Amino acid sequence: MKPANSLFNAPDRRFADAMHRMNASNPFLPERIAAERAALGAEFQEHEADWNTRPPNSLPNPNADRLTERCAELTERARAVWPKDGRVSREEMEGYEAMAGFWIYQTYAARFDAFILAALEGRGGERVEFYPAFRQDVEKLFTLPGLGERIGPQLAPHVFASAFQIRRAFHNIFRSLVGGSAPMARLRAAIWQSIFTHDLLRYRRGLHARMGDFSTLITGPSGTGKELVARAIALSRYVPYEPKRAAFTHDFTAGFFPLNLAALSPTLIESELFGHRRGAFTGALADRAGWMEVCPPTVAVFLDEIGEVGTDIQVKLLRVLQARTFQPLGGTDSRRFEGKIIAATNRDLPAEIRAGRFREDFYYRLCSDLLTTPSLREQLDAAPDELPTLLNHIAGRLLGEDEAAGFTKDALAWIERHLGASYPWPGNFRELEQCVRNLVLRGDYRPAGPLARGGAEDWNALIESGALTAEELLRRYTRIVHAQAGSIEETARRLDLDRRTVKARLA
Repeated sequence: MKPANSLFNAPDRRFADAMHRMNASNPFLPERIAAERAALGAEFQEHEADWNTRPPNSLPNPNADRLTERCAELTERARAVWPKDGRVSREEMEGYEAMAGFWIYQTYAARFDAFILAALEGRGGERVEFYPAFRQDVEKLFTLPGLGERIGPQLAPHVFASAFQIRRAFHNIFRSLVGGSAPMARLRAAIWQSIFTHDLLRYRRGLHARMGDFSTLITGPSGTGKELVARAIALSRYVPYEPKRAAFTHDFTAGFFPLNLAALSPTLIESELFGHRRGAFTGALADRAGWMEVCPPTVAVFLDEIGEVGTDIQVKLLRVLQARTFQPLGGTDSRRFEGKIIAATNRDLPAEIRAGRFREDFYYRLCSDLLTTPSLREQLDAAPDELPTLLNHIAGRLLGEDEAAGFTKDALAWIERHLGASYPWPGNFRELEQCVRNLVLRGDYRPAGPLARGGAEDWNALIESGALTAEELLRRYTRIVHAQAGSIEETARRLDLDRRTVKARLA
């Protein structure tokens, strides 16, 4: 058997191997930066090693630029000596693929960014004008003897869709998660794995088309951004590209169907999810398709407050997860669910299972992929200087960038003076947002209940002095419990009250 031809010398092979490791790694984990450092050696610039803590932008990254240049040099040199019989060792072929793929991705990153940002801002159209140039470069780099057959006939559309997905994932993750603390960095890495798994190469080879079979469960305290995490995952799913239409098969900005289960009655939950037939219940005047039926393969249905639903609905959702089928309310014909399920809860589901309120089989089907959002206090304990960043982010949305910096300075001083650096933020990021809104409007913020410094004494003093009416006392206490419980149903359960009474006291 004729030996495989060699494309690279020893130093170039080490660079190619490092690029292969880099492309396969999670960009939010240290291993990615270690691979960059190994590839560039003495040329690596340490001050750019934190690029994965910042949102995508147009600023130059010297390390990425040098890696792109080096990949261009080596792929061009390899193409010049590529054997006509295609006999190249597996290691060198993988190294070449990694370098060619990195060059393609970096070369078109800015054009993907422009397309993505235009779509997110409502300015974009369906057509992708730069695909022909992209296809030409892909065909030049990858249609070599032995390599084209290895990759397959849908080469350019798949590489295009893959690069588009990776770029979208960066944008969605950073749009959803603010801050550079270690807990937030770990959450970004976990979201990346929820989107691409831990093996990006296997994902690209075919797993991308099967990710709907893996449901995701997001747990964590109320107010920690579980819906934002779900949105980032949903809007970063693989969307195929259709060259004939010069467009992707689905609008990625419409890839998220959220449903708050705690806000709906069991009948309405079933109707929203599975649809209903005419006459299925009072008010069902016509057939209606539910989210499960209209959801395309590239879209995700988000079930918020999954811990609040009864066992009857859990059984029906279990069938969706097991068999991908469901029946409309009042109907007998089976329909197929093509999308992905993402669920969230602030409840301790194992405890709910032990109490008989949550099905164990449903739980295990639900959490094939499990993420936990950190509390705001965890983030600030890990990075005490993170609070100004978070305040500036919220202020920027409310006041605009020009006013944000000055307000952030004033808000930080107010919080340090009145709440203190160790304030627990029991409402998490949602409470921080509320604090900022109160400070914008009134220049003051009063936490609900005995949580702030001196709050317990004030609360006791009000009670002892008889300053509160019975109704005001009940309303205040209900708000405290609701802030901790996170839902009306859980508040009603803890207070042993009807949910309508709880809603009235919260009004």
